[in-house]
Amino acid sequence: MSAIKSIRFILGDQLSVSLASLRDADPDHDLIVMAEPNSEANYVAHHRQKIVFILSAMRHFAQELREKGFAVCYFDYENQPTNSFTDALKLALKHHPVKQVIVTEPSEWRILSEVEKWADTFDITLDVREDDRFFAPLSAFAEFAENRKELRMEYFYRQLRRTTGILMEPDGKPVGDQWNFDHDNRERLPDDHRLPSPLTFKPDTITQALLERVVEDFPNASGKHESFGWAVTRQDALEALDHFIEHRLPLFGDYQDAMTVKSSTVYHSLLSGYINVGLLLPDEVCRAAEVAYRNGNVPINAAEGFIRQILGWREYVRGLYWHMGPEYGKGSYFDGRRPLPAFFWDGDVAMNCLHRAITETLDNAYAHHIQRLMVIGNFALLSGLDPKEVGEWYLAVYIDAFEWVELPNTFGMALYADGGKMASKPYAASGKYINRMSDYCSACQYNPNKNTESDACPFNALYWHFLDRNVDKLGRNPRLAMPYRNWSRMNGNSKTALIEQAEHFLTQMDTGKIPKPSHQPSLW
Repeated sequence: MSAIKSIRFILGDQLSVSLASLRDADPDHDLIVMAEPNSEANYVAHHRQKIVFILSAMRHFAQELREKGFAVCYFDYENQPTNSFTDALKLALKHHPVKQVIVTEPSEWRILSEVEKWADTFDITLDVREDDRFFAPLSAFAEFAENRKELRMEYFYRQLRRTTGILMEPDGKPVGDQWNFDHDNRERLPDDHRLPSPLTFKPDTITQALLERVVEDFPNASGKHESFGWAVTRQDALEALDHFIEHRLPLFGDYQDAMTVKSSTVYHSLLSGYINVGLLLPDEVCRAAEVAYRNGNVPINAAEGFIRQILGWREYVRGLYWHMGPEYGKGSYFDGRRPLPAFFWDGDVAMNCLHRAITETLDNAYAHHIQRLMVIGNFALLSGLDPKEVGEWYLAVYIDAFEWVELPNTFGMALYADGGKMASKPYAASGKYINRMSDYCSACQYNPNKNTESDACPFNALYWHFLDRNVDKLGRNPRLAMPYRNWSRMNGNSKTALIEQAEHFLTQMDTGKIPKPSHQPSLW
């Protein structure tokens, strides 16, 4: 290797050879620096599978760069521990005193504030490059948001459809002559429906070594690691993409909101973690789904529903995160202060839907979006849990969770804690919704069709309690007009019984006396 002219610093969610800071890198003159700082592994109680996934993917990526001829200075947590990215860069500069450091912009405010200090701290030229792995630059969202009172995803999504041409006809109209097929994607699974198993990958030597150490080395981490089967290389991630397109995407649309005890993944892709660390690129994933539709292999509602999650929701959430600024997430519109219940860390709760969603999360570092939003998030919203504690839990336990994507989804979407900056109404629902979209209730000791009896589903009373205590903030929301009319029509005794039922449940939860499962839910 010739004289080093610059350092290319690669973060743990930037594992793409097409990364802006690597695109013009020269193996003869550039040093790649990567690090596994203690602060990143421990600032929340990350799921053990998430820790292993990110560290193994990083180590494989470093190996790939070495095979391409690059010199890689890699600070692993075991042999060359560092406390921060700044500490790692300091050590690298000590041995390689260059005057230029090139980095792709971090995905989070927290890390950006650290990186921006490097120029002054080390007296170097710092080149922070735009992360162009997304469909839209942040400036596009800023332009979209300008002079808008409501920042709704649908309109940003349509704008990106036009810009990219994805699922568009030559005349500028959307395929199928409509933008959104969401109404076709709300089917409940038939009782006799057989679901495909997701593709998993046997841990190789690098991954296995991390799995053997993760419990001892990260004692404050959460979740189980035994079922680890995630891809940790681009080659395997591409195989996972191909498998999803062929075996799961055709029915993804119909059943993307369905929940069942028979499967924790249903027809979902399990690709979000790979996209969020850079093993897959969002463009190639969306194009693969579009090709499958145009070739007649998947219906339009499946292709559009899946593409909307990435081209629409993922881009929108990222834009919103950066548009709102580093103060976003520090308030609480409903003044939620109740601490996170202990059962969020063990799933030991009698409500079968909550038990299933939390247990599957802790077992697999994964739950699909309806479990996250309409079971766990819905419960947190109705119960008045502290948004900060809820957000930290979501950030910790999901393999695809980074602050830029987790914070808006939790704080804005699930908890409505931003007062409607993101969502047009709170995503609050009673047990009847969960019963309609799942088979959880038939194996539960609570009845979703009862409101105030001893075996009534707690979601029902909690739902009305939530609406009642927040009438001043939500009573004029047009999307909640119907439930508030229903509430006003109830007789006084029914209202009182529902409020007392909810408050009794919340008191039990606050004192740690919430009922535990009286039996093991049956696995039909």
